[in-house]
Amino acid sequence: MPTGLYKEDSNNRECLSFPLQQILDSELFELMHQNGDYTHFYFCYRWFLLDFKRELVYDDVFSVWETIWAAKHVSSAHYVLFIALAMVEVYRDIILENNMDFTDIIKFFNEMAEHHNTKHVLKLARDLVYKVQTLIENK
Repeated sequence: MPTGLYKEDSNNRECLSFPLQQILDSELFELMHQNGDYTHFYFCYRWFLLDFKRELVYDDVFSVWETIWAAKHVSSAHYVLFIALAMVEVYRDIILENNMDFTDIIKFFNEMAEHHNTKHVLKLARDLVYKVQTLIENK
């Protein structure tokens, strides 16, 4: 029985995050690969395991859950990946400027817990889905 909102296990989500990050933001992907290869996205494990409950303020968690549930029927069964990528993308400039390695990024996101702009993250996640859909349609 799955422990969260999602049927697939967290290893599958992390494996899927890897190629999406490479396609959507190759510059950030290269930094992640060069600084100890944290392209496996294990720093997101807690996000998936706890359904973003520790990352967002209480009221925002429900908005994210509803978006994930609705997205399964409208845009992507893997929408949770796009939310995770959006959370990383929101802070991409900070990550790049500080040349963060795996330890730095875990520490950074632990300190950012409950400080994320959920509306911005959800909008960016939607934009990332559209970007992937456009890439697929135009291939």
